Amino acid sequence: MVLAGKLSTELGIKTPVDKFFKLFASELHEVQNISERVHGAKLHEGEDWHHNDSVKHWTYVIDGKVHTCHESIEVDEQNKKITFKLFGGDIDEHYKVFNLIIQVIDNGDGTGAAKWTVEYQKINEDIDPPNGWMDLLGKVTREVDAHLVKGTNIAL
Repeated sequence: MVLAGKLSTELGIKTPVDKFFKLFASELHEVQNISERVHGAKLHEGEDWHHNDSVKHWTYVIDGKVHTCHESIEVDEQNKKITFKLFGGDIDEHYKVFNLIIQVIDNGDGTGAAKWTVEYQKINEDIDPPNGWMDLLGKVTREVDAHLVKGTNIAL
């Protein structure tokens, strides 16, 4: 019985890598204003959106259904990698562990990519893998990229 799993996707981005990473690392609250599938985000605990001890509450749509969860964040600036630890709400109904990991990759030729990994541990074998999350992450990535490309003249 396999309860743990990992899903991964890598999506090309047009936005400069530093700018794309900055939005997720220090302007995460803006995602709700950019993505049609993220309906709300608010600071649940803590004083700062981007502090490791802070907890945010999210409302989002997967497979046409509204879901909620809490999230804490760990940022690795050097590797342009962020781990979002999700819990509470709908997450706890299906998973013991649920992490979203984004790594923004500089291809060295002026192009970049957003690599998303979903790491999870299901509460039982009857739970399906979180494939809907891959669709959500792809959609959010495309929306954020398009939004940032429009504003590429804005200083980093």
